[in-house]
Amino acid sequence: MDRRDFFRGVATPQQPLQTTVQPKPAQRERPQPVTPRVQSGIKPYQQALSEEELIHLLKRTLFGASKADIDFFKGKTLDQVVDALLTVSGTTTTVPVKTYTPGSTTPANDPDLALTAGQPWINVHTNDGSVNGGRRTSFKAWWMGQMIHQQRNIQEKMVLFWHHHFATETNDISNGIACYLYNKTLREHALGNFKAFVKAITLDPAMLRYLNGERNLKNAPDENYARELQELFTVGKGPDSKYTEDDVKQAARVVTGFRVRYTDITSYFDAAQHDTGNKTFSAFYGNRTITGKTGADGAKELEELLDMIFATQEVAKHVVRNIYRWFVYYEIDAQVEQDVIAPLATIFRNSGYNIKTVMVALLKSEHFFDPLNRGCQIKSPVDLVVGSVREFGTVFPDASDYATNYLFWGWLQTNAANMQQNIGDPPDVSGWKAYYQEPLYYEIWINSDTLPKRNQFTDTMILNGYTRNSKTIRFDAIAFARQMPNPRDPNQLISDAVKYLYRIGLSASTQTQIKRDILLSGQSQDHYWTDAWDLYIANPNDNAAMTTVRTRLRNLFQYLMNLAEFQLA
Repeated sequence: MDRRDFFRGVATPQQPLQTTVQPKPAQRERPQPVTPRVQSGIKPYQQALSEEELIHLLKRTLFGASKADIDFFKGKTLDQVVDALLTVSGTTTTVPVKTYTPGSTTPANDPDLALTAGQPWINVHTNDGSVNGGRRTSFKAWWMGQMIHQQRNIQEKMVLFWHHHFATETNDISNGIACYLYNKTLREHALGNFKAFVKAITLDPAMLRYLNGERNLKNAPDENYARELQELFTVGKGPDSKYTEDDVKQAARVVTGFRVRYTDITSYFDAAQHDTGNKTFSAFYGNRTITGKTGADGAKELEELLDMIFATQEVAKHVVRNIYRWFVYYEIDAQVEQDVIAPLATIFRNSGYNIKTVMVALLKSEHFFDPLNRGCQIKSPVDLVVGSVREFGTVFPDASDYATNYLFWGWLQTNAANMQQNIGDPPDVSGWKAYYQEPLYYEIWINSDTLPKRNQFTDTMILNGYTRNSKTIRFDAIAFARQMPNPRDPNQLISDAVKYLYRIGLSASTQTQIKRDILLSGQSQDHYWTDAWDLYIANPNDNAAMTTVRTRLRNLFQYLMNLAEFQLA
């Protein structure tokens, strides 16, 4: 992100933040830097992990970094922190449950009707459109709940990353169980072997449906999946990726015959629909010929196709570039390509395409902690919504009140969708444009429509909250302040709030002005805040004392979250 362009709208307390940030014209070329942006590489970072660096690491690997998260890892070495972050279960402790009402046209014998509210639906199959529509809504809310209640590891960030890389759309998949099983596949392989991951995705019922793999038959070949397998999922479109249009056609022939059984949402191989002829590929793939096979052996051609694709140098480079843009920065100049992408790709290939191995190397590198790589991303809508909910320690109803929780999670998911990141339904098979669309990249997230919506969301949460079923979720300004080391000192309170909420600090003069205008209510002496805080602490049941403190804190955090700096990650 060009931070100088972004901060033209940064406000002082007397100057409201401009909320009409316009995207740069898509046709404008970004000036090429005369010197490299950064010159650090993947040599292991040797210094002790500072609190600033710890916060940077946690905010990039978790959705938000609460003070509790930071305190949990504080004092640990970089190796200990990264190893803990990369230890994931690959599973979840809950599954989506029934929160919907079947439509009036749902057949009387539909199995879903036997399910009562609150029961899991992932093993009860239905072809009814209204039921599957309700299940897709339930699935998205559940997924949002997984992110909000994430463990202190990278799993949820990796799942969303792979959803971008292997993008599907629930509206096109239609079937709720298939949507859930696809998410399950992402979780199981998130830090595993990438080659095994690609095979699992190829055979995943949701992907077979989404990219027409189930319609790819010997007498009516469909090239959709074969094209995206190469262009988006494996070798990519880098300068050395020289696969041909005929390679797409030949790959499509290889994967003919894979179908979906909708009675139990599983994939299977139909030998009668497989092209048994030989498939010959271009020089990019070493002029390899995959000999056609008959019967059940036809399915084995997929293994040979993946062996051929993964024998190239391009798979590792393409995947590492995508990981880099998600976790570090969008711009990959010649220096980064040479000093970061190429060596990480070598590590990836040498590991047998182990995803965890390459993530260890990246997250423990000097490059990851380079000062220029901190605060250089614009938060995605999901990162903004989920991260702020977690950082403010938002309290949700007990898990037994699933109905209210799903309403809250669904509302939060809708907010992120209104800001242009709809989990489950990215714009298309390429995922979200913020991670690949030149020259804007992350800047796509901010425009005259989405920035006001970001501010409206945080305003709602810090002021009144959101209420359903007589229960409310909100950002508790007082509880957040009480976490701070010395909240009675207005200078330290603001400094600490900035440290935990921002990635780029505010100047001393700006913090002083915020203190005077908000915490001191226009007065000049610090005791105006200290006295108010002390009175509240001594008399927590005094409504007037509580209101004074809460109002000033709400105004403070509302203001901080409306500044441009809050949008940076």
